[in-house]
Amino acid sequence: MTRNTRRYFLKFASSALATLGINQFLFRQKAEQAGKVLAQSTPRKLALLVGINQYASSPLEGCVNDLELQRNLLIHRFRFNPKDILVLADEAATRTGILTAFEEHLIKQAKPGDIVVYHYSGHGSRIFDPDPIITGLGDRQGLNGTFVPINSNLPTGYPEVGGVVQDIMGHTLFLLMSALKTENVTVVLDSCFSGGATREVRVRSREGGENILVSSDEKNYQQQWLSRLNLSPEQFVKGYQTGVAKGVVLAATAPNQLAREANINGFKCGLFSYLLTYYLWQEDNNIKQIFQKILPEIPETYNQVPRYEVKVGSGYQQQLPYFINSPQSPAQAVVTAVSGETAQLWLGGIDLRKVTTGTIFTAINGTGKVKMISRDGLVGQAKIEKPVTVGTPLHLIS
Repeated sequence: MTRNTRRYFLKFASSALATLGINQFLFRQKAEQAGKVLAQSTPRKLALLVGINQYASSPLEGCVNDLELQRNLLIHRFRFNPKDILVLADEAATRTGILTAFEEHLIKQAKPGDIVVYHYSGHGSRIFDPDPIITGLGDRQGLNGTFVPINSNLPTGYPEVGGVVQDIMGHTLFLLMSALKTENVTVVLDSCFSGGATREVRVRSREGGENILVSSDEKNYQQQWLSRLNLSPEQFVKGYQTGVAKGVVLAATAPNQLAREANINGFKCGLFSYLLTYYLWQEDNNIKQIFQKILPEIPETYNQVPRYEVKVGSGYQQQLPYFINSPQSPAQAVVTAVSGETAQLWLGGIDLRKVTTGTIFTAINGTGKVKMISRDGLVGQAKIEKPVTVGTPLHLIS
């Protein structure tokens, strides 16, 4: 429309525009109301991913990679908004950093019906609590399972000298989960609770024992949450003994076992995190079925038996993982970036032994096609032979 034509239209159609303006106003009102309803009916998906490699003693190698395994799965398979995924890696994963992030990112933001994922990869330990909320649980030494932040160091002179550490207790995680306003909670724990070492793989355990004590900060923090939740110690004990506070907990080991990390065809990661995300990429199965796939993959000599626990009476083990009923299509790979004629791929759902230079992937939906050029761990570079876009799920041409 030319400027003169526009002036003519405005001059002689003002009454029509006024009517149209009223209609547009009414339409906007209806659209805003519909948007609010949609926003209320569509759950928000929030994730906090914690991984620690750079411990001052007994550093690990695969924990930060575990976060990439989980992050790519959540974004490209389970439709999480990247902005809603908070990652704490290495120096950011202090005791205060982890607890604050759980409160601010998960507890304060999650509303009833929303979806929450918390993933921890790092050292686990077992320490002594001289004034426990719960008695009669744990092993005969009265030790409690903990998660080891990056700033929780053993006392100088250990093992001859004992003292306090800045660990986060499993009891604390139970209280934090209890504070979430949604039941749709998945906690993934890739750590262990006793010491040990092997030649083949690294073990995610920091030493502990009867002379390693819980900090007063940790005990005070637990008391604060008991007060906020209006829970008496007796009520807490009853809830803790009953089972998990909310949703589902997926653990790399039984309480007294070791969690391993390994080199999976050039990619160092937690064995459990790798197998969990690998099968979640490939199949629309429930938690129970996924664990039936995982367990045979772990060598018996490792004495590592991953397990899941769901809120008592919930039946959550029969639901799709992460409480999401409409994930993206199962896939072996996904396009994560496109630049000119080259695509970057995340190879989270394929046996890497099958991926070599020249391997062809095609889009699961549509005609996209790429040919592998190179691979570094789970990240591949491929030539685009038929157009693909970021997020395109792929499978291998057999």
